[in-house]
Amino acid sequence: MIEVIDVSKRYGKHLAVDRVSFKVDKGEVLGFLGPNGAGKSTVMNIIAGYIPMTAGKVTVDGLDVVADGHEVRRKIGYLPEVPPLYGDMTVAEYCTFVSRIKHVSSSKRKQHIGEIMELVQITDVRRRLIRNLSKGYRQRVGLAAAMIGHPEVLILDEPTVGLDPKQIIEIRNLIKELGKTHTVILSSHILPEVSAICERIVIINHGRIVASDTPENLSARLGGGKDLVIRVPGQAEPALAILDGIAEIKEVEVMGEREPGTVDLLVKSERDTRSDIFFAFSKAELPLLTMKPYDLTLEEIFLQVTQEPQEGSSDVSSIS
Repeated sequence: MIEVIDVSKRYGKHLAVDRVSFKVDKGEVLGFLGPNGAGKSTVMNIIAGYIPMTAGKVTVDGLDVVADGHEVRRKIGYLPEVPPLYGDMTVAEYCTFVSRIKHVSSSKRKQHIGEIMELVQITDVRRRLIRNLSKGYRQRVGLAAAMIGHPEVLILDEPTVGLDPKQIIEIRNLIKELGKTHTVILSSHILPEVSAICERIVIINHGRIVASDTPENLSARLGGGKDLVIRVPGQAEPALAILDGIAEIKEVEVMGEREPGTVDLLVKSERDTRSDIFFAFSKAELPLLTMKPYDLTLEEIFLQVTQEPQEGSSDVSSIS
């Protein structure tokens, strides 16, 4: 549905985006992540046709964003981090204004706006001035504007920024629902939110893509696939003594109690030690309640691929 090919963006001498390439399939929800200043918003603005690229090519549903800009913009609903709202308009006036810009048929306009308002839950404030709305409601109005015209693609830049926990959950659930009928690119600093919504992630750092895959695959590669989490009954000391006798184990970290009367341990090793651990605990007659691969959280993945290289070391290589 979306293809970004060797896109670069230069502001004077500053190279903000450096040969970025990735694809988003039709119906996919993609998490687009990166530190502040990494180039995320620049790339999303280029896809949406808001700013020109210095080099490269972007297509949406086979259409070039430069040569077929008008048709591409009809296919995209864009919610920037700060929605471009008009505070002196009521919610209904603003939605009507946006629907006219997007050439929604006058005969269907009222029904269409009503459906969108109901979906994002702003019907109850439709007659209020936008400037008098809370941050959460303004975000909803911005999302409604992005959805007007039934665009096939939604690009959402920090859609839950500044919202309270209840509002975040509501917007998150709405985005999950939208993902069933739209292609979605979601940028957010709330990484658990991305984990809950997105099927695949792309991480950008210093204008370059440093990781692209599902969270599960990135976790397996970055974690090495050899680290394990085991759960044993009682205290950690007997288990630590057993694990100390397995030469291939590099380090054991006590993770604490996750279940009453038990303790979890993170076992780090160079190779697969599951059989060694099983037989060692069996010989000691200490039961293993669970043993499973250790999955990195999205936060840990993000930190690994965006960390600054130590002096004398090479930069983080791209993972895809």
